[in-house]
Amino acid sequence: MTVSANKSDSPDPSPGAGESYVIGVDFGTLSGRALVVRVRDGAELASATHEYRHGVMDEVLAATGEPLPPDWALQDPRDYVHVLQHAVPAAIQRAGIDPAQVIGIGTDFTACTVLPVLRDGTPLCTLPDLAGRPHAYVKLWKHHAAQPHADRINALAEQRGEPWLARYGGKISSEWQFAKGLQLLEEDPEIYRRAERWIEAADWIIWQLCGTETRNACTAGYKGIYQDGHYPERDFLAALNPDFAGFADDKLAHPVAQLGTLAGRLTAEAAGWTGLPEGIAVAVGNVDAHVTPPAANAIAPGQMVAIMGTSTCHVMNATGLAEVAGMCGAVHGGIVAGLWGYEAGQSGVGDIFAWLVEHAVPPAYVEEASRRGISLFALLSEEAAEQPAGAHGLIALDWLSGNRSVLVDHFLSGAIVGLTLATRAPEIYRALVEATAFGTRVIIDAFAETGTVAVTELVIAGGLVKDPFVMQVYADVLRRPLSLITSDQGPALGSAIHAAVAAGAYPAVPAAAAAMGGKREAVYQPDRASADVYDELYAEYVRLHDYFGRGPNEVMHRLRAIRDLSLIHIS
Repeated sequence: MTVSANKSDSPDPSPGAGESYVIGVDFGTLSGRALVVRVRDGAELASATHEYRHGVMDEVLAATGEPLPPDWALQDPRDYVHVLQHAVPAAIQRAGIDPAQVIGIGTDFTACTVLPVLRDGTPLCTLPDLAGRPHAYVKLWKHHAAQPHADRINALAEQRGEPWLARYGGKISSEWQFAKGLQLLEEDPEIYRRAERWIEAADWIIWQLCGTETRNACTAGYKGIYQDGHYPERDFLAALNPDFAGFADDKLAHPVAQLGTLAGRLTAEAAGWTGLPEGIAVAVGNVDAHVTPPAANAIAPGQMVAIMGTSTCHVMNATGLAEVAGMCGAVHGGIVAGLWGYEAGQSGVGDIFAWLVEHAVPPAYVEEASRRGISLFALLSEEAAEQPAGAHGLIALDWLSGNRSVLVDHFLSGAIVGLTLATRAPEIYRALVEATAFGTRVIIDAFAETGTVAVTELVIAGGLVKDPFVMQVYADVLRRPLSLITSDQGPALGSAIHAAVAAGAYPAVPAAAAAMGGKREAVYQPDRASADVYDELYAEYVRLHDYFGRGPNEVMHRLRAIRDLSLIHIS
């Protein structure tokens, strides 16, 4: 168990006797962070982070040591409760406030992170007889083993002309509720039968806090195919598998609550975990990306917020509905009430850079970084920044974790073209950074092609905002200025903003965002000479993107099939 605490550098963050505070808790991929925020102006007093003991189980199941198949990614939900028990009290203690001054708590989660539970919310993996069953655990957002099931859902929806398919750019993802639910049914029918609820972790943690089951509009709309007040029809689900007909009615059915509203009141048990007063407001759950625009006060139509971390999620509001190729969804009220919220994304960004650092950098670079007392990331960024655009002669495809937008295919894989014996690690690193920027440009171009939901401002949030090299590459590749969120902890601040609204401190999310959120405009400007080179490289990227991702060459799918067959033979 690790808890780390950080003091905020917000202006005058000192506690005051007459002030009110809210708690935002951001549940990430490897840890959860609690943030103490002043209601009046969004000043961040302190935060604390608790790392999940089980982390991500993508190789073996922790309870048994059993090897997991390819593309699996599981978690243990008890780790999420430990965040409430450790990070929240630590943040309050660090902030130096009286817990009685806290009026509400809000949370966000990675999505789609789903788990099977009993009718009372008990996770199936905590039942002694099911502890050794992988399908009883949380399936993390980057569990991509349901791709064949997503392919079947997409093919059937297209064949039948299901109207909801266009709301998702023509394809739903293997990451989402229905694909993972169908995988559960067909690979472990007993677990499927015993699961009385199939629920997002974003909603499950709210259940633990206030004792009330809720379903939030964000995950329901973007990850649960909930459109125009209902899920896909029973006959559609039955055509996938007769035993799947009641999936939505039996395991998802529950009123969908709007963002920023009150889910319930903190229970005595949760008050004991957190050290917060029993009965304070608990906001309806939300997604890490979708709570971030209010934290940046970037919720006007056309303001796209890119939350850049292990993956990148691109979210923005618009006044009307349009079909955007490969988007993750268009949901009315999906970010703020009264507007259409759009989402797209890249399933691997920081994870790709981490792969290179962990597996493909020679010892000499490691030794140099250690000698200078800097991270290996910082050293690679420093050396890559010294190269002019195009000097490495490389083009990479940023699909090491598949493609979320616009191809929606997690069985695609990465590629680097142009390698020679003279290629060095910083050049490969630069090519991978550029590839992720090209991937974002594909997404922005897809929005622009609609003619109605063009991006007018790009605001960056997430951990990668701290790397000037990465930010400058993005500005150059995208040929547009980059604004930066003011907070280092956008999702947690966004959750705190929603808590303030749920507690009645503000009438609605826009008012709270204006008072508590903020951004710095146009911090990075594109370099014209580099942008000219990137226009040429982007054209080559698009050629490779379409050749491998849209056909005619299916080599990536064939390679994966050969790999999977070989692994089956080994096991």
